[in-house]
Amino acid sequence: MEPMPLATTALSADDLKALRHAKTRLESPSLTMKLAGVVGSPVEKLISKLPAVANEKIADATQLALRKCLQIALRTLGKGDAAGAAPDKPSNLLHKLAVATTGAAGGAFGFLSLPVELPVTTTLMFRSICDIARSEGEDLSAIDAQLQCLAVLGMGRRPLPGSAGEDPEFGYFIVRGALAQQVSKASSEIASKGFASHGSTALVRLVNAIAARFSVQVSEQVAAKSIPAIGAVLGALVNTVFIDHFQQMAHGHFTVRRLERRYGQKAVQAAYQTIDVSLEA
Repeated sequence: MEPMPLATTALSADDLKALRHAKTRLESPSLTMKLAGVVGSPVEKLISKLPAVANEKIADATQLALRKCLQIALRTLGKGDAAGAAPDKPSNLLHKLAVATTGAAGGAFGFLSLPVELPVTTTLMFRSICDIARSEGEDLSAIDAQLQCLAVLGMGRRPLPGSAGEDPEFGYFIVRGALAQQVSKASSEIASKGFASHGSTALVRLVNAIAARFSVQVSEQVAAKSIPAIGAVLGALVNTVFIDHFQQMAHGHFTVRRLERRYGQKAVQAAYQTIDVSLEA
């Protein structure tokens, strides 16, 4: 038997298995590919057919949705009922069903429903992400944990393999690192200034950074539901794919964070690099 690579010896067999599963989720096909498989048409072409005002409407709806999620996060900070609870399985299916219902409404009423539907859908997704974080041992009464949940909404858009200046092997860590500084600054401001800092420069910059990435995913979701006569059924299906994509990202992200709390970030990142998920793909 060949010796185990040195970079992975620090992790137990069970934790290596968990890390492999996490990487499979984090490096899964893009939302663009998943939605194209559902609607049977390239999403890029559908985006080009959106109304001229679509980008502005999507940007406004995305900002509103993220602000609502931030309000939820700030309301739960410091509450002891989220801390120290025994981790159990997250309610992924219940959240999928709830988001499918909002998608059905969006499919029935079309693009005009976006300002109403997206904040509801995003809030449900954020609650699901928090549920997954809790199941991986995160203390949701802590500032950093809540903002990490919010940041997952900005992790759905991964760098494309072969992108200039980006190593696809570290795609997840590149995307995560792009948000890490804003998360850290926002956490520090809330810790030092209290909940009243919800309008702070650091938090605004964090929300803007997440919105810039999340709005791309929202555009793809909206485009997938823009097919004429799409109806409620396909609208629900598109929303189910949408939340599942971010649930997978959350499972992967918070598994990595759980392992980092045990082994340290450098050891986990080194082990992550040695894992080849191409066979699983």
